[in-house]
Formats: sequence, C-alpha cells, structure tokens
Amino acid sequence: MSRLNPRQQEAVNYVGGPMLVLAGAGSGKTSVITRKIAHLIQKCGIQARHIVAMTFTNKAAREMKERVGSLLRGSEGKGLTVSTFHNLGLNIIRKEHVHLGYKPGFSIFDEGDIKALLSDIMQKEYSGDDGVDEIKNYIGNWKNELVMPDEALASARGPKEQTAAIVYLHYQRTLKAYNAVDFDDLILLPVKLFQAHPEVLEKWQNRIRYLLVDEYQDTNASQYLLVKLLVGMRHQFTVVGDDDQSIYAWRGARPENLMQLKEDYPSLKVVMLEQNYRSTSRILKCANVLIANNPHVFEKQLWSEMGHGDEIRVIRCRNEESECERVALEILTNHLRTGRPYSDFAILYRGNYQAKLMELKLQHHQIPYRLSGGTSFFARQEVKDLMSYFRLLVNPDDDNAFLRVINVPRREIGSATLEKLGNYATARKVSMYAACDELGLGEHLDSRFGERLQRFKRWMDGVRQQCAQNDPIAALRSMVMDIDYENWLRQNASSDKVADARMGNVWFLIDALKNTLEKDEDGEMTIEEAIGKLVLRDMLERQQEEEEGAEGVQMMTLHASKGLEFPCVYILGVEEEILPHRSSIEADTIEEERRLAYVGITRARQHLTLTFAAKRKQYGEVIDCTPSRFLDELPPEDLIWEGQEDAPLEVKQANGKSALADIRAMLKKP
Repeated sequence: MSRLNPRQQEAVNYVGGPMLVLAGAGSGKTSVITRKIAHLIQKCGIQARHIVAMTFTNKAAREMKERVGSLLRGSEGKGLTVSTFHNLGLNIIRKEHVHLGYKPGFSIFDEGDIKALLSDIMQKEYSGDDGVDEIKNYIGNWKNELVMPDEALASARGPKEQTAAIVYLHYQRTLKAYNAVDFDDLILLPVKLFQAHPEVLEKWQNRIRYLLVDEYQDTNASQYLLVKLLVGMRHQFTVVGDDDQSIYAWRGARPENLMQLKEDYPSLKVVMLEQNYRSTSRILKCANVLIANNPHVFEKQLWSEMGHGDEIRVIRCRNEESECERVALEILTNHLRTGRPYSDFAILYRGNYQAKLMELKLQHHQIPYRLSGGTSFFARQEVKDLMSYFRLLVNPDDDNAFLRVINVPRREIGSATLEKLGNYATARKVSMYAACDELGLGEHLDSRFGERLQRFKRWMDGVRQQCAQNDPIAALRSMVMDIDYENWLRQNASSDKVADARMGNVWFLIDALKNTLEKDEDGEMTIEEAIGKLVLRDMLERQQEEEEGAEGVQMMTLHASKGLEFPCVYILGVEEEILPHRSSIEADTIEEERRLAYVGITRARQHLTLTFAAKRKQYGEVIDCTPSRFLDELPPEDLIWEGQEDAPLEVKQANGKSALADIRAMLKKP
C-alpha cells in the first residue's frame, strides 16, 4: 500500500498534541505508525534518538523497525527505539538499577523459575504447593495493578487471597535477594521508580520527546501509567488501537484505557481508520453486524473496495470427526482443483485441544501444515537445565544460571538458604557462586548448608578445569552422569517413555555443541564461544523456521491469529461453550468472546467458512451441541448453510465417495 488515504495522512501529519488513531482490522495501521516516525524525523526535526515506538511482541517490533528503516535515509534513524513494553522497562531498570537497589547483571525469571520458587516457598510455609498456579495469577494481577505485597496483604479478602499475599511478600523478598526480577516487574519497577524519583523521571522525559504506542487496547493498568508518566506535561504522543480487537482481558488488558485517554487528555484528537485493505465487503459486513452487539464509545464501520465477495459458509457437521474430515477434504480438493498453495488456508480454533484431531486428518490426507504455538527445543525444561549448567561453567557470575541448577537435581538447599546467600553476595558485591566458599558466609548460615554450597562450588570448579584441560565434550558428558540427571528425569517424568525422550534431548544438545566445535575450521573456538553460538543459533533458526516453513496449512488459536491474514479461513467449533467459551458464559464476559469471533472473521481475505458439530465427545460421553449465538447475530442474507438437511447416511457416504473419486481422477490426469 504505497499511497496513504486521507484519514491515514491526517494521522501521520498531526503532531499538535495527544492523538488516538482508532484503526479497524486491516486498515493499514503499521503504515501509519512507520510513516509517522519518518515524518517526525524528516519534517518535524525531531532526532530519532528522542523517539520511542512501543508494541507488544518482538516480531512486531522487528517488522516495524525494518519498515521504518526502508523509509529513512543514511543515518537518519540512528538511536531510534522500537521495542516491546517489557524491553523498554528492562532498559530503564538496567540504567537505573542503583536507584532500585539491584546489582548490575540482574536475572530475569521465566515461567519455570517463578513456579519453582513459589512452589519452594509454599512447601516451606504451608508444607505443600497446591494451587501454585492460582497464586501465581494473583501475584501477576497485583503487579499489573501496581499493588505491592504490603498493600495486597492489607486489602486481602478471604483465606485464599491472604495466603497469596503472604506468599507474594516472601516471593518478592526472595527475588530481591536473588538479584532477580520477573516479567511483570519489568513494568512495575520503572513505574514505582518514576513515582519515587522525580529527577529520574525528568531525565527519561527529556530523552523521550515523542512516544508512539501500537495495540493500545492491550495495555494493562501499569502500562497505561508508564506511558502517562513518560509523556508528562509534553503530551506529545500517538496511540493506535482498536477496541473491537481487545482479546486479552485474562492477561490484564483493559480496552477501557482507550476511553480513559479522553478523560486524561481533553484535547485528544481522534482519527478513525475505517477503510480495510484486506477483506471483501461481505466479510466486513458480517464483522460489523456481529460487533455492533457490543457497547461502543467510538462507533466505526469497516468498508472496503475489494469487491462484494462470496457468501460466508456455515457448515453443520455430524460430530467433531466429520467436522475435521470435511475441512481437510475441502482444503485438499481446493488445492488440487485451483492450484492454490496450502499456505493460503488457515484453520482457527478457540482452544489448542481442538487441534489434535484436525492434525490427524491432515496427516491422513498427506496435507502439509504448520502448527503455531509449539514448544521450541530450547524452551524445554531439560534443555534449559543443561544450558544453565553450561552457562555457569562459562560465566561463574551468572546468578540466574546458578539459581536454576543449584537444586537440579535436589541438593537440599532451600530458598531460605539461597536468600541469605543472595543478601550476603549483594553486600559483598560478588556473585552468589563466588560467595559460596567465602569464610564470612559461615556467620549467616548453619554449617550444614554452608558445606553443601561449598561442595557444589568445588565440584563445578573441577568440571571447569576438566573442560579447559581435556576434551570438553567428554567433561560435559561425565558431568551429566555425575549428577545422575537421567534418574532425576525419571523421578519427575509422567512415564519412562517421556523420560527417555527428554534424556534424548540432553544428548542431542551435547552433540550439537560437539558439532559446533568440530565445524570450527581454525580449531580455535573455546567451549564458551560454542555455547554462546548455540543459544544465538537457536534464536535465529526459530525465526527462520517461521519464515521458511511457509508451505502448509496454518493452524492456530483465534488469539494467536491476531494481526495475520489469509485468503481462506476456516473457524472450527462455532458452538455455545466453545465460542463463546463456557467460562465466559458463566462469568457473563461474552463481549470479549464476541471480539474474539470478530478477530477470527476479519482474518479472512476472500473465503470464510464457519463449522460446528451436532454432537461432540466430552469426557468419554457424547453430548448434543448448540450452534453459537454469534451465528444468529450474523446477517442471514450473507450466509449459506450446509449440512442442515438430514440426508440418509448412504447418500452422504455416496457423496463423500464421489468427491474422493473426483480428486483421484484429477490426480491421474497428465
């Protein structure tokens, strides 16, 4: 899309104050943001280093940066920041760690680390870790709402909340002692820092002269406040969002933040982007009619010049098996008849569990597919454990790696011991690993625990020496045998088969290191460099996989499909209790589910098919299903219903057989 339409141009040119761009699905919002950044640099004389653009995923940030780069000349873009909220928060904490009382090189805890720590605290405090996920959610919500542990404790209602608040208190204290932060802290800490230190805030306000925020409807309370603090009295910002695509309330997102802007900035200029460059008029009409059932502060109507297009098909299937079979066969037939590449097709669903049967049917018909949201090799528990051992060998100052491996396998060193070790190390300004055998530590710890820490450090030092002197790969293999990691996996795996697969990943990782060392032509690469290279290679390969594996039907949840588009879209399971989801019916949060259906519909460029089953197996029994209320809300004149007639089974089977015969005949043609 080379030329901007009048609305888009207006959004790019306006720099007189706060601005909200309400960008409907497929309305070219990324073009607006990237052109606006170029406009600010080239026409308004604002240096790139004073501009910050924020979005929610690394992929979106990467794409945005590339597109801005293509619009700028020479060194015009030097110093421009395009990042996620969390990356910006991380940079603020890195630069201001002294004010926050952290040592440089602090660790970031991931999901696994957080759960392990919470579980340890609960074992100690409550002699059991039941409900660890629920407590993790409580803590995440408190942090998103900027509630500190003491405030959470003071306002806790009922025993569950009180328990969560007490665990939160211990958890936060332990994190600090470990010189670590979690994902939510990356927003919480900068906000608290700015509130407590006006001089630090002023420094950052002077650095950021213009702020742009994408996907604004997905911000939570703490992100809203971070933006508000950064723009200060200058009010120089543009936020882009769509209240109809807010589908992350369960993660703390607040679409009402769009309305809040009107109150906080009375001079707010609002521009609506309603021209859609993606879908046919008929698909957009269905989306508009559906979403009109939600209450709106801002009314917008998507329109398009892409032609009227085909009707939306709604297919009733006998059960989930025939639903998946029908979709697979249709895609196969369409691909063979028209030569459409498989990557033109997307299958969307409400929950990951719906993918399993669909996968089997695609495999059966030998249709290639790509499943979004799979676990990457390096995200697996055993790979992360081993990489942490490697990292600690390479860099004994890596506190995060130390914390990850100290109790894998268990060495009877609990979070209370580690908290004392962490506090001692911070006071001495050394790493936790280095502090393990310092004499002074003995004053703070029971001699039993001190000996365990010393024993661990001595052993690791020995492995490091072996790596330096002999064959490093052999040293790493014997390290894995030394800690009896295979036995540890067996104790913690659901079956021997799972344990074998996980152990296979461990040997695969060590072989990958060996290959990296062997491929080094000069023979000068150290084991440290090989480990560093491996981590980087994984990140790059994951990005390439996303780009290269494009040939195949795309399968993903409705949530994961946001921001994407496909010529042909199938949405499975459009039934009550699936879409809308049962929990949303019970909690009366149907509006968010309707927005989710809207997101699904607006992914389709030309062809949209919605399917539902008359019966479904659930927990071993067959239940009758009700078509989704959202189907009743679509304009009937734009729908074609199929599978409604109860034709005798023989007729249906004959139809199915003749369709397959057609396909086979086509395949035989020269």
